[in-house]
Amino acid sequence: MQAEAAPRKRVVVGIDGSPASYAALRWSVDYARMAGAQVEAVAAYDVAGATGWSAPAVDATLDAEQARRTLNREIITALGMPQDVPVEEHLVRGNAAQALIAASEGAELLVVGNRGRGGFARLLLGSVSQQCALHASCPVVILRAPEDTTEAAAT
Repeated sequence: MQAEAAPRKRVVVGIDGSPASYAALRWSVDYARMAGAQVEAVAAYDVAGATGWSAPAVDATLDAEQARRTLNREIITALGMPQDVPVEEHLVRGNAAQALIAASEGAELLVVGNRGRGGFARLLLGSVSQQCALHASCPVVILRAPEDTTEAAAT
């Protein structure tokens, strides 16, 4: 009998197009390279008005296609091409924190940026990264975006 191959180690990373998520993706790839793991880039999206009366009806399939193209473009922007570490793209409809917490099941590590695109710019920790730190089923690494030297020079 042939022995089954051990499942490959997984590093899950949240990506939302923010500078902090790009830093998290690059760090994840570097870590995965050293650990012999694969990277699972997880992005969450939601359809406007899907759960209430806040927007006109939309085509959910079209939104999913747009979100998939955006995720692919963000990975290429953050990493360039090609990569020596496997990066799987996972697009999930719904809440980002819940999607990342679910994806953390069985993972070696969950990596997120300290803040995404929404909320208050001066917060040190966003709600998604905070929820992941509290509820993920694996260790969590929270990364800050590199300092923007142009903004620092202007202040």
